[in-house]
Amino acid sequence: MKKTPQPLNATVCQPIGSLEFLARQVVEGFLTGRHRSPFHGFSVEFAEHRHYRTGESTRFIDWKLLARTDKLFVKRYEEETNLRCHLAVDSSSSMQFRGQNKEAWSKLEFAAAAAASITEIMRRQRDASGLSFFDSHVSSYAPAKVSQSHQHNLIRQLEDKIFQPSLNLKTSLCPVLHEMAERLPSRSLLMVFSDFLEPDLELNEQIRHFDQALGHLKFKGHEVVFFRILHESEEVNLNLGSQPVQLVDLETGQKIKTQADLIQGEFKNAVHGFYQGMELTARKYKMDWVNASVEQGLQLVLSTYLRKRAQLARY
Repeated sequence: MKKTPQPLNATVCQPIGSLEFLARQVVEGFLTGRHRSPFHGFSVEFAEHRHYRTGESTRFIDWKLLARTDKLFVKRYEEETNLRCHLAVDSSSSMQFRGQNKEAWSKLEFAAAAAASITEIMRRQRDASGLSFFDSHVSSYAPAKVSQSHQHNLIRQLEDKIFQPSLNLKTSLCPVLHEMAERLPSRSLLMVFSDFLEPDLELNEQIRHFDQALGHLKFKGHEVVFFRILHESEEVNLNLGSQPVQLVDLETGQKIKTQADLIQGEFKNAVHGFYQGMELTARKYKMDWVNASVEQGLQLVLSTYLRKRAQLARY
């Protein structure tokens, strides 16, 4: 008899099962009752003024113009637009890393679960979700739509990517961001899930290219959230013990034999400095940067960020 997969639990030591079930669990815990939605549409775009008509709502009266001209005008808008959220998931080979604990989630599994949860929030808001996978380029692109059947399709794509990951794929983030800046409808919300590791660029050069790509996204009016997904204990702090180890670059296949505790301090400084530079670049353009450690579990990482965002939305 074929064994039915168990529902995915929002921890790092449970097997992947139903992303849709997990997404509902995470979102229920956040949105039910006392928490308001953390994401909102870009409202409407101003078109022109017209004279106020007696008896109509005063909601759109331009009070500043009244003070200057002593005449009542209302603002006219082109149309109300729902939020368009596009989820870009890094599917390069480095995202398959799950650390020494083989029961833990891979970075790709964590990214997929987070993306599925965001689509559930959008569905409940009746906003549109889209999905792309990328490595050195955008390998697939599903434009944002509102329907529930579309959301089911996105989650199926995420599950398919988890169970059939691609091999020998490098990350090339900045060309992907430039493509997204042009491809997305104006004023979209773009969420990027990645470890932001590019094997073909020096760290300082990557930060410089990242700055240019964010300037392009900002010019196009997009709001962007970056989820930096890592097994932080091993990939940042290099907690691999005192025995000799062989480190393998999953994107290039390059192998290095070393004793982790001898290079740990220098490695941590370099990696921390790189990610701090990336985060500061994002903040420079008023874009969100979320340090998502797989060890913390999806529930904690996502709910902490969403609650913070919802609180800021009140002011």
